[in-house]
Amino acid sequence: MRRIVGFLAVNAVLLIPAMALAQQINFGGMKANTKAPVEVTADQLNVNQDSGQAVFSGNVLIAQDQMRLKAPKVEVNYAKGDTSKISTLHATGGVTLVSATDAAEAQEAVYDVAAGTVVMTGNVLLTQGDNVMSGNRLDVDLSTGMGQMQGRVRTILTPGKK
Repeated sequence: MRRIVGFLAVNAVLLIPAMALAQQINFGGMKANTKAPVEVTADQLNVNQDSGQAVFSGNVLIAQDQMRLKAPKVEVNYAKGDTSKISTLHATGGVTLVSATDAAEAQEAVYDVAAGTVVMTGNVLLTQGDNVMSGNRLDVDLSTGMGQMQGRVRTILTPGKK
């Protein structure tokens, strides 16, 4: 019996740091229709036809279905050879991603439109109701609403009220 208790105690201690490094999260509120049109508004737009890149700057707001992404600057990269298809949106300068029930902030984010994923990096802060989580990187699959927080994850959970 002591061996079993000792074995369980050692394994629990070994698993705690791993749990602190990555946390799987359900983002029911961040689930979005990734086939919906992407609307971008900004104060300014610069387009480089040669590189197939567009840069929106100043109060940039990207909207798709229920998702909203705000940033000071967003670079739009188009699919090779097809400037009618967006490949990625790279937001920098402090990014906020919001949905009906969830909100996340980070230094930058890359939205892969074709894959329907958003990767936020740099001091990520996620708020889901009264619960708060922080880490270095947040990966969100918008089609499933599932995500993973990585890099020294810290969570503050607020128990439900009766």
